[in-house]
Amino acid sequence: MAHFNTITQIPLSLLKILDTLHFTQMTKIQEESIPAILDGRDVLAQSKTGSGKTVAFGLPAVMRTDVTSNRPQTLIITPTRELAEQVASELRKLAAYKANLKILTLYGGVPLRAQADSLEKGAHILIGTPGRLKDHLGKNTLELNSIKCLILDEADKMLDMGFYDEIVDIASNIPAPRQTLLFSATFPSKIEDLSKKLLIDPLSIKVDTQQDAGKIDEIVYETSDKFHTLITLINAFKPASLLIFCNTKADVVALADRLHGLGHSVIDLQGDLDQRARNEAVIAFSNGSKRILVATDVASRGLDIKEIELVINYDLPFDKEAYTHRIGRTGRADASGIALSLYTSKEHSKCDYITSRTRKGELKKLGDNHAYKMVSEWDTLCLNGGKKSKLRKGDILGTLCKEIGIHADDIGRIDITDNNAYIALNHKVVKKVHNALKSVKIKKRKYLSWILN
Repeated sequence: MAHFNTITQIPLSLLKILDTLHFTQMTKIQEESIPAILDGRDVLAQSKTGSGKTVAFGLPAVMRTDVTSNRPQTLIITPTRELAEQVASELRKLAAYKANLKILTLYGGVPLRAQADSLEKGAHILIGTPGRLKDHLGKNTLELNSIKCLILDEADKMLDMGFYDEIVDIASNIPAPRQTLLFSATFPSKIEDLSKKLLIDPLSIKVDTQQDAGKIDEIVYETSDKFHTLITLINAFKPASLLIFCNTKADVVALADRLHGLGHSVIDLQGDLDQRARNEAVIAFSNGSKRILVATDVASRGLDIKEIELVINYDLPFDKEAYTHRIGRTGRADASGIALSLYTSKEHSKCDYITSRTRKGELKKLGDNHAYKMVSEWDTLCLNGGKKSKLRKGDILGTLCKEIGIHADDIGRIDITDNNAYIALNHKVVKKVHNALKSVKIKKRKYLSWILN
């Protein structure tokens, strides 16, 4: 694989950022697409989930941003809020070398007026979902006249969600000439139609379109009692982290409640949650304070957690593409993973596309001991301050270690959003920190704290 330093356009200051992020060698999709994007070509790219697509389009977007202009220059459209936040997070890391580069996310679940106010103040890279972008265009709070590059991320998912017309309409508000990049994990016929409508003489790239053989161990289990089987599998595999998929929001909540009742450390992620609760579910799962995440397909895209050891399809997905994206949550980067699927005798025909590529597991070989509980030694402490109040990880660490006397080994991952901070703490010290912060200040300011349930 080629190194990033082989691309002469990348400045040394950015190469240093890439090095700190442990990005030295390019993935296949990055190696083939970045030079073409920097040369101004339209690109139609297919690559599997977790192959590095975000850096492939994000690196050129950041490099080419003119921070002397306060108008948006790149528009990235994603299917979900979670993916929009993930892309924004990755681009902000890359943009650390370029002072004053502003990235703004636009999606539902957040007041439109607040987003409109942010747009008025100016931004360089916009990342949004089709529905919310259409809302802003309809209310004249968003102008795309200055956009030079349009990027469609996870385009197949957006088309599955019925956003074809919205995407075309949004693109029609961007004047020519513009560069258009379309990235997708699968290439259904609608993708070809969309590319013909929006792209001009694109470079077509297809790399890493299938999961590496042997990287994800796929097993199916036939059962008459899915919950009993789920508990059996948890006890047999004893995963460090587990992502379970259900097809409906109600089933996600019900299953999470049942697992919680048995003593497992679990949280749910589904569409009825507001944006803050959805963000907190992802944070609690990724920092290890919740070891099981039960989710609808909202988590099959845009959930980039490299350490997910086991994925279980409690309900079979509706189609092959959804299955591919679900199991793609494990075995990411250089890791291996396990994907298990449960089905009943009535679902034989529905799971043909799965059984044709997987091996059949035998439940009786797993035993029937249900004693193992997925319990975390970590809790998440939340603070009512974040990036907007200039709160930094170093400030939090300094206060916890020097002022409160917490050992560094008892402090885990720290996530900071615009308005909140989330600190993974060993459960033995979390109450001590919570009580101490009632009087101890961080950077001469008191912050309210609470423990995430």
